[in-house]
Amino acid sequence: MASFLSLLSLLLLLFLYFPSSATTSRHNPIKRPTPNQPTVSPEIRQACKATQFPDLCESALSKAQLPNTPKPIDIILTALQISSKGLKTAQSMGQSILASAHDNKNLSGAAKNCIEFLDYSQYRISLSASPQILPQGRTKDAKAWMSAALLYQYDCFSALKYVNTSQRVNDAMSFLISLTELTSNALSMIFAYDFFGAETAAAWKPPMTERTGFWGDGSGSGGAVPGFRGGFPSALKADVTVCKVGDGCYRTVQSAVDAAPENINGSRRFVIYIKEGVYDEIVRVPLEKKNVVFLGDGMGKTVITGKLYSGLPGISTYNTATVGVNGDGFMARDLTFENTAGPDSHQAVAFRLDSDLSVIDRCEFLGHQDTLYAHSLRQFYSNCRVAGTVDFVFGNSATFFKDSVFLLLPRQQSPEKGENNAVTAQGRTDPAQSTGFVFQGCLINGTEEYMQLYYKNPKVHKNYLGRPWKEYSRTVFIHCTLEALIRSEGWLPWSGNFALSTLYYGEFENSGAGAETSGRVSWSNQIPAEHVAVYSVENFIQGHEWIPSDPTV
Repeated sequence: MASFLSLLSLLLLLFLYFPSSATTSRHNPIKRPTPNQPTVSPEIRQACKATQFPDLCESALSKAQLPNTPKPIDIILTALQISSKGLKTAQSMGQSILASAHDNKNLSGAAKNCIEFLDYSQYRISLSASPQILPQGRTKDAKAWMSAALLYQYDCFSALKYVNTSQRVNDAMSFLISLTELTSNALSMIFAYDFFGAETAAAWKPPMTERTGFWGDGSGSGGAVPGFRGGFPSALKADVTVCKVGDGCYRTVQSAVDAAPENINGSRRFVIYIKEGVYDEIVRVPLEKKNVVFLGDGMGKTVITGKLYSGLPGISTYNTATVGVNGDGFMARDLTFENTAGPDSHQAVAFRLDSDLSVIDRCEFLGHQDTLYAHSLRQFYSNCRVAGTVDFVFGNSATFFKDSVFLLLPRQQSPEKGENNAVTAQGRTDPAQSTGFVFQGCLINGTEEYMQLYYKNPKVHKNYLGRPWKEYSRTVFIHCTLEALIRSEGWLPWSGNFALSTLYYGEFENSGAGAETSGRVSWSNQIPAEHVAVYSVENFIQGHEWIPSDPTV
């Protein structure tokens, strides 16, 4: 009887909030029946005009409990509640898939990832729905968190897509499509609330991007990019030490992370000093371990290394990371993060970051394909070194790279055959997501070994600034040095015309032989001077509010 009631509850929720989907495609629109719709109030109809899926928006909100004359904030908070309820159902479906996986490692791995992603999504939605956030004007935080919440739901769908061999999985994927659309609607309304006014929804519009003439905060600066002197704090003392030999220290980085207290708040940090040495281990900093700091003895001296890759049974790209961080407020300095799986192992991540308000300084990231997974939320890197081959900086975070070096590595066993390499593959899936990659004052070049191959036959060694992993991919290079190995086209398509009309790839006052813009692809842009400050640390990731202010930086 209990299982029957659970099934009945599930079906009721599906009926109320998620009309049936005819397909699990991420790209084709889903046609839904609309008979017997309840009366839609003018306030709901106006608010839903700000969304990409207004019919679904009106249907879901009209069935919810709202005041007779709801304010925009009432509508947004209700939309968040609807997404949260849907997440509980999706989590239950994920658990059902996991229970049915038995000894199928790929299915169980996908189900575990899906459940983990949905847990993270629930956490970010709960933060966004807090009375201390939107009602108190913290719309930028809500946009960042809901951008991540939507990403995690999308990632759950993507995990299941590769193991869709049963009706149970197909049903879950169909449900997730509707869930992501509802979450997208909530995010779009927050986008409108932030930019078009909180008092009335009359001015609200669907989310726009640079490609449709919308720039957001920082426009009209006349070409000035504000200088930013915040960064990694200089006066930090170790709480614990990790070392290879000696007394009074942890032997592994993971054991030191496990010793950190949970949910540290405010300015308090838990500092782990990792002495010089090579630590061959897989490290995870879980969500509840906040404000953790890794301090090493320098790039190439303190090295955390691993060799997982996505071809292993049950291992996704997400799981391949040598170090993966989910706790907010993470910081690291003077370390090397490495994945030694090699160029023939495809996706093999050295470092994955899902930490909001994270600061990384003087760190090195070594790998080949997918070296640095800047997965979600707001991240700041300075004075770093990243080496790789294909898409070696990727993810769907809002990330700012300052004064850092990005180096192409050889990857072919027969290098005379050449290759196509892209430095970045940014993965924004929704125009309302506040995500993208900003590179300021960075160098793009090849290692000495790679450049020797390149100069032997530049025509077959083709390198690009980026390619669009997802539909609304966004990446900009400002005041960077782009060396000769960058092709005159600048940017590489992903597949055919995919995303070419919706992405935003911009450049501003770069230098070097690879910065010549006359041969750039037609779907890239030179950033107008009056809008370049949109991509400052302050405007793009609100860094002035959370990156430590340190005069020594």
